[in-house]
Amino acid sequence: MDRRIVIVGFMGCGKTTVARALATRLECGMLDLDAIISAQQNMSVPDLIKERGEPAFRDIETDTLQIVLDRVTPRIIALGGGAWTLERNRTLINKHECLTVFLDAPFDLCWQRITNHPVPRPLAIDQPGAEKLYRERMPLYALANLRLKVTDQLSADQVAARIVETIQRKT
Repeated sequence: MDRRIVIVGFMGCGKTTVARALATRLECGMLDLDAIISAQQNMSVPDLIKERGEPAFRDIETDTLQIVLDRVTPRIIALGGGAWTLERNRTLINKHECLTVFLDAPFDLCWQRITNHPVPRPLAIDQPGAEKLYRERMPLYALANLRLKVTDQLSADQVAARIVETIQRKT
C-alpha cells in the first residue's frame, strides 16, 4: 500500500476527518487541498469563490493539485468537494496512479454537517440547490477506484479501518 490515496466526495461527507484518521492508522502524512489553497492564497475557500468566482477558484485548485502531486509526499490527500468532478483533475490524479476513495454519504447527513459547519459554503446556500449539486456530482464521484458507504453511526476511524481492509482485500 505505497500508493497515494485521494479521498473524494460531497461537502460534509467527512473527507478531511477520514483522511486524518487514515493517515494516523497508516502512520503517514496527509494534507487537505482546500487548506493548502487557503494558506497559499491567504484567504478561505469560500472567500476565494466569492471574490474571484468559482472558475478562477477551480483554476487555482487544479494548479495546486498539480504541485501537490508533483512535489509533495503525503500519502493521503483530501480533496475539496468539487475537485474530483473536473476531468482535468481526475486525469492528473490518474496520471500519478493515486488510489481514489469515494466517501458515499447520504445527502441528509452531508446537509446536516454543512448547516452545522461554522463557515458557510458558497456552493450550498440552500438545501434545494445543494441537493441538486449533490445529484449532479454523484455519477462523477462514482468514478473513484473505491466506494465506501458513510453513515452517522460510523466514526472517522471506523471508516479509515474499512478503507484499509478494502485495500488489503483488493491487493
